[in-house]
Amino acid sequence: MKQFNNEKAITLIELLVVTAIILILSAIILPSYQIGEKQLALQRSTHKLAQDIRRTQEMAMSAKELPGGGLPDGGYGICFDKLPSPSIFLYADTVPPAERYGTGDQIIETISLEKEVKTKEVRLKKPGNNVSPARVSINFKPPDPEVNLKGGTDEPFDEVEITLSLKTDENQTKTIKVNKVGLIYVAD
Repeated sequence: MKQFNNEKAITLIELLVVTAIILILSAIILPSYQIGEKQLALQRSTHKLAQDIRRTQEMAMSAKELPGGGLPDGGYGICFDKLPSPSIFLYADTVPPAERYGTGDQIIETISLEKEVKTKEVRLKKPGNNVSPARVSINFKPPDPEVNLKGGTDEPFDEVEITLSLKTDENQTKTIKVNKVGLIYVAD
């Protein structure tokens, strides 16, 4: 009785072709995945920062006590400071009546963005005057809360626009807007 060996094997050429196809697909998909991850980081940072601003507003509305006890006379705020290095922090306005961050106010928390994201610009706006100062404060003073949008002076503004971007691509941006009545939203 004769037996035939009908088993088939993969040839070296077939194995190389499959490997080449996998490498080509990986080269196409991987950069798209990395770009998508960075855009997602930008979106997450934008929504987290908007939520941090809402949380600051809520602290003022609920008359949250300071860690050491007592209430801040000027409410709570969030500050965007370019000098000496870009930083964002939540503060208690303990030295009124400035209604903006200043010497003597208590920093409660430093807010961080994801590593791929940076604050591109913080712009104060009102009719006929748009500025981008080195320091911008969004201050919520209870009980309503009263909203104060200020730069380095006592001049009030109607709206603040916070623009975040990717560190590697400044054309990829997201903007948060806060107006003087306390509306906080992410603009597309």
